[in-house]
Order: sequence, then C-alpha cells, then structure tokens
Amino acid sequence: MADRVKVVATNRRARHDYAIVDTYEAGLVLLGSEVKSLREGHIQLKDSYATIEDGEAYLIGAHIAPYGYARDGGHEPERPRKLLLHKREIGRLAGTLAEKGLTLIPLQVYFKDGKAKVELAVAKGKRTVDKREDIKKRDAEREMDRVAKQLRR
Repeated sequence: MADRVKVVATNRRARHDYAIVDTYEAGLVLLGSEVKSLREGHIQLKDSYATIEDGEAYLIGAHIAPYGYARDGGHEPERPRKLLLHKREIGRLAGTLAEKGLTLIPLQVYFKDGKAKVELAVAKGKRTVDKREDIKKRDAEREMDRVAKQLRR
C-alpha cells in the first residue's frame, strides 16, 4: 500500500534564502490540540529552525495556532517541539551542523499515514548575489519555455 501524504505547510522562503545540502524526515511530538490545529492547516514555518541539544532534536519557532475548541486554552503556539529521529541520524546531523554556515531548517510539514512529519534540510545561507543568479536562471528558463511553446504552434 502506498504512503498517503497530505502536505499541511511549505516553507517557500527556505529554497530562496538557502542552498539545500541534504534532507531528512522527522516525526513531531505534538499535543492533541496541536494535531487538530495542524489538520486545519494552522501552522507557520517562516522563521523556524531546528536545533540539536543534549542528543535530542527540537523544532524552534514554528507557530501552530491554538485550536479553537481546545479545553483550557489549548497549547502554547511557539513552544519548542521535539523531533523524532534515530540516534545515528542525530549524531550525523550534529557533526554536519558543526561545520561553519550550515543550519537545519524545516521545508514542509505533512501527515504521512496519519502521523505528523516534518521535512528538514541541512542548508547553507545564500548571499544576495546567489539569489540574483537564481532569479536570472529561472527567468531565462521561463523565456525559453515560452519561445518553445510558440514554435510548437
């Protein structure tokens, strides 16, 4: 049976601001009201990142809006959330992140077979010059596609 994946949120700025080196899939430890809010799509990954402390990985700065029908006000929207990774993966990530200029950012949050997952990327920050080059490449590709489409007519 194929995996059923429902994407909840995508960090669109991540691919613009960072050069992706490697990606990982991690589970999220959530409260009930957070899961309900996630299913409604109320998450924002804009300024979030992941960190490794004491051999455990955490997602920092992800805003999950409080669930409207939660008892006692629900959960704290921007609390650090534990990430579920194998010990070997955490060790490898810790070694990689020790390199200068690398960071761990979430690319997207999704449900896979009913479980909340986050796709993490080991990324290196882009300079403004690199961003301009990417925009030029994208515009050139669009122009080539446009011309090719007109020639096919």
